[in-house]
Amino acid sequence: MAIIEQRLAEMGLELPEPLKVREGLHMPFAWVRVRGSRAYISGHVACNRDGTLADPLGKVGADVSAEQGYASARLVALAHLASLKRAVGDLDRVTAWLRVFAMVNVAPGFNETPMVTNGYSNLYGPSVGAHARSSIGMAIPLNAPVNCEAEVEIDG
Repeated sequence: MAIIEQRLAEMGLELPEPLKVREGLHMPFAWVRVRGSRAYISGHVACNRDGTLADPLGKVGADVSAEQGYASARLVALAHLASLKRAVGDLDRVTAWLRVFAMVNVAPGFNETPMVTNGYSNLYGPSVGAHARSSIGMAIPLNAPVNCEAEVEIDG
């Protein structure tokens, strides 16, 4: 088993299936675009192991607690890893996490987006997982609490 996947298994975490969207919703883009030594990961939301949209849904600070938002961000990180694995075959090819852009679906007055986004960042650790990051509040498609995109470096 690959090192990254072994670490995830030791943590009791599993990679989800691709996001299953409702009938009629067309997603005309690549979930991961590999160009040279970079992989650009499109915005993902939290999904369950079977690829269905994960609950809770709604605005952090109203419908969703900050802690639930943190858990949602962690599921987004796992969805990114799953898409990366499908795109590059082996997660151990990731040599560096370069950038994460996190968007948090916030209720008026909620300004703790960095704490929510830590659910994403804390999964990777400080070595290969260190990354630049933005965490902003906005309305999110599908009423998901968190949506993140990322850029990673991969070996040739």
